[in-house]
Amino acid sequence: MTDAEHLRRFEDHSLPHAQWTHRAHLKVAYLYLLRLPYPEALERLRSGIKAYNMAHGIQNTPTGGYHETLTQVWLHLVHTTLRQFGPAETADAFFDAQTQLSSTRTPLLFYSRERLMSAEARSTFLPPDVAPLPTPQEE
Repeated sequence: MTDAEHLRRFEDHSLPHAQWTHRAHLKVAYLYLLRLPYPEALERLRSGIKAYNMAHGIQNTPTGGYHETLTQVWLHLVHTTLRQFGPAETADAFFDAQTQLSSTRTPLLFYSRERLMSAEARSTFLPPDVAPLPTPQEE
C-alpha cells in the first residue's frame, strides 16, 4: 500500500482494524509530520485516531481506546527522529531504517508503567516521570 493510500484509508476509516497496528499508527504520524507543522499534525492525529476508533466501534474506557499521552509521545518521537535523520522515500523505508521506533515498549524509557497506563494518561497528556523526552533538532 502506498503512503497516500495508507493515509486515505486511515482518514476514510476503510483501513481494516486488523491492519491498525503500531506501525500503521506511526506511519500516519510520520505522513502528517511531512505535510503539516507539528501542532497541526498533532491535532489531525488526535482527531483522526478518535474518529477511526469510533468508526470501528472501539470504546474509550479507563483501560482501552484512545490514549492521549501515548499519541503525543509517539508523535514527538517520530518528529525527533525525522529531524535527526531526515525523511525516507516512503514511510515504510523510514521505519525500516529507524528500528528504535518499532518497539511498543519505547515509551517506558521515559515513563513508569503505572503513570503511562493510568486513566489520567489516557485522557490528558502527562509529562514523563522517568527521563525527559529527547529534544528535536531545530529546523
